[in-house]
Amino acid sequence: MSTFSTLDLIVFLIYFVAVASYGIWIYRRKQNSSGQASHDYFLAEGSLTWWAIGASLIASNISAEQFIGMSGSGYKIGMAIAVYELMAAATLVIVAVFFMPVYLKNRIYTMPQFLEQRYGKAVATTMALFWLGLYVVVNLTSILYLGALAISSLSGIALLPCMLFLAVFAAIITLGGMKVIGYTDVVQVACLVVGGLVTTWLALDLVAGLAGKHGALDGLSELFGVARGHFDMVLKREDPNYMDLPGLSVLLGGMWIVNLNYWGCNQYITQRALGADLPTARKGLLFAAFLKLLMPVIVVLPGIAAYALDKSGALGDAMRQGGELNPDRAYPVLLNLLPSGLKGVAFAALTAAVVASLAGKANSIATIFTLDIYNKTFNKQATEQRMVWIGRVSVVVSMALAVLIAPMLGIDKKGGFQYIQEYTGFVSPGILAMFLMGFFWKKTTSGAAMFATVGGLAGSIVLKFLPTMMDLSFLVPIGFAKVTSSGVAEIPFLDRMFIVFWFVIAGMVLISKLAEAKREGVTRHLHVDTSMFRVDGAFTVGSAIIGVALAAIYGTLW
Repeated sequence: MSTFSTLDLIVFLIYFVAVASYGIWIYRRKQNSSGQASHDYFLAEGSLTWWAIGASLIASNISAEQFIGMSGSGYKIGMAIAVYELMAAATLVIVAVFFMPVYLKNRIYTMPQFLEQRYGKAVATTMALFWLGLYVVVNLTSILYLGALAISSLSGIALLPCMLFLAVFAAIITLGGMKVIGYTDVVQVACLVVGGLVTTWLALDLVAGLAGKHGALDGLSELFGVARGHFDMVLKREDPNYMDLPGLSVLLGGMWIVNLNYWGCNQYITQRALGADLPTARKGLLFAAFLKLLMPVIVVLPGIAAYALDKSGALGDAMRQGGELNPDRAYPVLLNLLPSGLKGVAFAALTAAVVASLAGKANSIATIFTLDIYNKTFNKQATEQRMVWIGRVSVVVSMALAVLIAPMLGIDKKGGFQYIQEYTGFVSPGILAMFLMGFFWKKTTSGAAMFATVGGLAGSIVLKFLPTMMDLSFLVPIGFAKVTSSGVAEIPFLDRMFIVFWFVIAGMVLISKLAEAKREGVTRHLHVDTSMFRVDGAFTVGSAIIGVALAAIYGTLW
């Protein structure tokens, strides 16, 4: 394997200087901007163009768990794992049409603000504290640690300095506010896409070399031949990976809950569009949907190429760690095979993905803490400048906490992308149910919302451990369970999410109806009418193109 050369270092430094210089330039330009200082800092209100919003959405979304974890899943499972990316393209269109008008019409700037406006302060404060804990302890630490681990394996630099570099780099960008994040994310996405495509092209070229050929197209043809099973988009029940991607549930069931919660009810994501007008926000989301169609090529195809190379013996023992196969090594192994110079490009792409995600997450932490906790609980009379200062302090504190606790969590030993998805799924059904019912059913009460918070988590935990308490084989014939290699009938986590979601919806309806009958409960209405959901012709055409592309992909590779 090649080492990190001087040329690679020069390429990486060019990337670093370009992003830092552009960020400083944007920051100085925005010093003269008008409007409330806090809204400008946290949301870049009225400042981000549609292409900056779309690029920032993707830059914040794609990080080490995709490059490392999803490539690992590509090695292990195949192209079926790309459903997370492809379904996201469809979900972004839905969020643009139905979610964004509700947020913008009601001047919603944070997710806890929506909950307070709709359900009351108790629900909002509970969820604000929950989101802060989740973002700091789970998301920020995992992005930082996995990113540092990957960069350390490529550069040979120790893990702690890599963590400190990423944390400081991301904090500097975040301290400039959402406008700096949004526009530097355009550069980050350019690096991410170009570097990712270069890595994929060279990986396919290596596969072509197995048959004495050259070029990405020959490599793709060879890959279809030696790893045809890795291109099945919907797994059959007998597939050993069915528990991760349970057949048609990825298209008709729990995968919608994963994506609608992530793209529509997540401060970390929606914040990019909350400072724009509706047409700009919708264009940004549509642009992000088109970029999502590229992601399987960038983060999944390299994993399948690594599988083919490993199957041929070309990788030796590189995919083994401690004598055991570790699929999450697929992407770092490929990067180490790149020639000098190109490795620097790929290294910059990976760093761009990690830094952009860290900056976006830290900004969301600062926004929720400052606007929903500090301003509403500790200092209701805080000036705009004071809130910006508190936001910056919370960025530094959250980054410091992540650096301190990340090495203690054993993140690298818990698996990659699939693990993150499963355990995030413990809370997704309840949160999505709470938001959808708040949008579209005026009778939903605060008590029902609190049930969604607690009942969703409790239901997910019960279904997770239910197979150890009772025999669930009766669910096998109807497709909601599979007998695993241990002989126990278990429910795939996507199906668990689907079941819990409808359980929570039923509970919320019942609680709201009982409160209505007793003339109890709190119901707060938002401004929602059908005219808000109308879209223009250009958006309709763009959405149709995405729909046709998805139908073609699944129709061809089913």
